[in-house]
Amino acid sequence: MRLSRIPRAVPLLAGLLLAACGGGQAPPPGVEAQAPMQEDAVAHIGDDVRVRASVLPTARLNAAVAAQYGVTPSPGTVLVLVGVRQGPETDEAALPATLDAHAFDLRGVRQDLPLRPVSSGNLLDYVGVVWITPPDSLRFDIDVRLDDGRRTRLRFSRDVFPE
Repeated sequence: MRLSRIPRAVPLLAGLLLAACGGGQAPPPGVEAQAPMQEDAVAHIGDDVRVRASVLPTARLNAAVAAQYGVTPSPGTVLVLVGVRQGPETDEAALPATLDAHAFDLRGVRQDLPLRPVSSGNLLDYVGVVWITPPDSLRFDIDVRLDDGRRTRLRFSRDVFPE
């Protein structure tokens, strides 16, 4: 390849990489539409159970949603929301589970992440708050155990930027 073609290829490649990073979902109701954190992390238990985790800056929550989850919006915290669901996505049911969760920052500092149940209609989610000092990258380890003894581990990372 001639060197004169490299400068033209770099913007094309960068554009393709940026396009591949898109695909973020719309924020849930009550969360301001700003640059999204990454998509939900998902793990499966067998063929019929999904564990889905989301991480949202609490500063983006409106007052009603913050009250529903029992958190105080702050630029120094993120909300971790975990749902355990069974059945088809169009007609899923919440499953009770025991969760053991931890968050680690880039320095390796561990925060225990107590996740408490919060009901919303007929759904049950588990919520907790992690203290942050943006910019940072957090790694989450969430062990999930169903009442019937089946288990899974959800491991994922999320980058956190100043609001």
